[in-house]
Amino acid sequence: MSKAACEVTAIRPAEGLDGDNPLGERTRLEMEAAGLSQSRAANEIGISASALSQWLGGTYRGDTAAVEAKVARWLDVRTERTRLARRLPEAPQWFETATGRRVLAALSYAQMATDLVVIYGGAGVGKTRAIERHQHISPNVWKVDCTPSSNTLGGFLRAVAFAVGVRVPKGHADVLEMALRDRLRGTSGLLVIDEAQFLNERALEASRRLAELSGIGLALVGNETVYAQLTGRNRAAEFAQLFSRIGKRVRLGRPLRADVEAQLDAWGITGREERELVTDIARKPGALRMVTKVLRLATMLAQGDPLRARHIEAAWRDLEEEKA
Repeated sequence: MSKAACEVTAIRPAEGLDGDNPLGERTRLEMEAAGLSQSRAANEIGISASALSQWLGGTYRGDTAAVEAKVARWLDVRTERTRLARRLPEAPQWFETATGRRVLAALSYAQMATDLVVIYGGAGVGKTRAIERHQHISPNVWKVDCTPSSNTLGGFLRAVAFAVGVRVPKGHADVLEMALRDRLRGTSGLLVIDEAQFLNERALEASRRLAELSGIGLALVGNETVYAQLTGRNRAAEFAQLFSRIGKRVRLGRPLRADVEAQLDAWGITGREERELVTDIARKPGALRMVTKVLRLATMLAQGDPLRARHIEAAWRDLEEEKA
């Protein structure tokens, strides 16, 4: 046998995975499992992206001990978060309720008739879930989440641009508005403005004009303030154009008992005592949203046992203490 045949070539491990840096190996695996870029991971860890890259590559010349302490703490936090997430049950993504059907019907009408609808009131009764459901079953439905920082005309138009995938051009608001019309025209779409109570007069009027000139439907969704803005005695003149174009109004109050029954069925809760207790909780502020939080925590407290009233009561007390 020749000398060449007897030679064994040493296999060198990949850079940074040579066994000398097990913490780096764990970090790489965590980033891969979570789909994190180095930039995103570095932000979570609390170091610069370049420092993380150099540390993983074994070329970092700074305070290595400080970096490793931050990385170790980050890994511990993510591990604990994953453990808790496995214990915390997922809420049903969608369950049909009477209130949800009303919201879906209004959204469908607005999109089909290219009309304006106002859906207001009823905090925690499932408006956002119904909007997301309509997005899932209908094409070209864009949801804009308004905040106090996006209440002006410019802020609103930028939020719409982000929702519909339009790059914000340089120039004034009218340039962006024209770009949005070009994007929306001919789509037979629906623009849903959630938390519309945050918009000022100009932004609300711009939403109407944008929908009309683009030939799409518009839904203004929010709390009681939305409708009060349009009908208030001291502001009726300012909103006359908008108010006169409302094709459908949907006022939502507290959740119906049928709504709560549907939620209990979705969670698989059959006990009479448990169902009555949850129904009482649904009458409190937060409605169905609070019920979801209570049931998730109660399921954790049950630790695999059948969900009982005592678990629900304990979860409710715990959440109320946190709010107090």
